Amino acid sequence: MRNFILISPQFPMTYYRFAAALKKNGFNVLGIGNAPYHELSSDLVDALTEYYYCADMENYDSLYRAVAFFAFKYGKIEFLESNNEYWLISDAKLRTDFNIGGGFTNETIMRVKMKSAMKEYYQKAGVPVARFQLLEDLAGAEQFIQKVGYPVFIKPNIGVGAVGTYRIASEDELKTFFLNKDPIITYIMEEFIDGTVISYDGITNSHCEPIFAAQNVFPCPNDDIVNNLDDDYYYTQPTVDEDLSEIGKKVLKAFGVQKRFFHLEFFRLKKDHKNLGKKGDIVALEVNMRPAGGYTPDMYNFALSTDVYQIYAEMMAKDLTTVKVGAHQYYCMEVARRDAHAGSYLHNEEEIISTYGVAIKMAGRYPKVLAPGMGDVFYMGRFKTLEEANQFREYVLKRA
Repeated sequence: MRNFILISPQFPMTYYRFAAALKKNGFNVLGIGNAPYHELSSDLVDALTEYYYCADMENYDSLYRAVAFFAFKYGKIEFLESNNEYWLISDAKLRTDFNIGGGFTNETIMRVKMKSAMKEYYQKAGVPVARFQLLEDLAGAEQFIQKVGYPVFIKPNIGVGAVGTYRIASEDELKTFFLNKDPIITYIMEEFIDGTVISYDGITNSHCEPIFAAQNVFPCPNDDIVNNLDDDYYYTQPTVDEDLSEIGKKVLKAFGVQKRFFHLEFFRLKKDHKNLGKKGDIVALEVNMRPAGGYTPDMYNFALSTDVYQIYAEMMAKDLTTVKVGAHQYYCMEVARRDAHAGSYLHNEEEIISTYGVAIKMAGRYPKVLAPGMGDVFYMGRFKTLEEANQFREYVLKRA
C-alpha cells in the first residue's frame, strides 16, 4: 500500500478531511502531530493507520525520528505534506532527507518562502512586481524611499500573513521602526501599492496545471486586521476572472508548482500606477504553496458545490480528478468578529443564526494561533449574489 505522511493532520480542525479522502483513495495515511492522541477527533483517528505524537515539532530531530519510524515500519514513504504554511520548510527538509517525491525540497523551498525570491518567478511569468529592497540600515532605506516615495511597506522576508508588518508614511515612522525592529529578522521594504488583494487558488497536477481553481477577494488590508484589530471579511467568488486565470496559470508554470494546493496573491490596482500599470491591472503580491488560511478550503466547497479534499486525494493518487464543480455556484462570504469588540455588535449570535438560517454553512471560533490575522469568531454564509453576501457581512459586523 502507498504510504502518505500528513504533518499536523489535526490542524486546523477540518483538515481531517484530507486524511479521510486519502484513505478513500487507497493511501496508508500516517499522521505526525503535536496534539496528544486523546485530543484527536474520532474522524481523524478513523482515517489514520497510525499517529505519532511528537511533542516538540520545532525540534527537527524529533520529526526526523518520527518519519524514520514510519519508514522502518511501513516501508517507502511516497508523499509527505502538511498543507500548512508553518511547516513547509520542515516538510521540504524531510522530503530531502528521506528522498520523498511530490513536493518542494531544500533546493527549491526558498523560492516560495522568501518574499524577495518570489519576485523573480512572478517576473518570469510576465507579472509586474513592486520595487523592493532588503533592509540593512536607515541610510539604505532612505535612499530607496527617495526613489519610490512614501508610503512604503515593510515586512519579514520570510513570514506568514501580516505579522510583523509596517506601513511607513514618514521619516519619523521610519526611524521609529529601525529603533524597535527585531534584530534577528530580515525585512523587505516595498513601494506601497494601492490595490485590492485577490487570489488565484487551487490544486495542480504533476504538469503544473490547475485541475481545480477558485478566486478569493480580500477587501480588508491584512496589516490593518492584525495591527488595528479590525474586523475581517473576505469571499470566494462563483467564477475566476479571466485575466486572473490566465496570469495564474503562467505563475504556476514559472514556480514549478506540482501536485499541491496553491494560493497566489495579487493586487488589482485601484488607480493608475506609473510603474506597474493602469487601474484594474493585476500586480504580484506573494505566493503561498498551501491552501489559503483557516477554513478557506471549505469555502471553496460551499461556493462551488464540490469537494476539494477529494480532488486533492485523487490527484495525489492518479494525477487527475473525476470530481466536478457543481451545477450551482455561489458567493461564500466569511465574516469574523473580534473579542476585543464584544458587546459593541448590534446583533448577537442567536439573531444572526435566526436571520440567516441555512445560508450559514459554518460558524465557530478560530484557533488562537489564527485569531490575530483572521479574527476570533467567524460566520460563513453562502449567497447567490454579491449584494446578498455584503448584506450578510453588514448585518454581522454592524455596531450598536
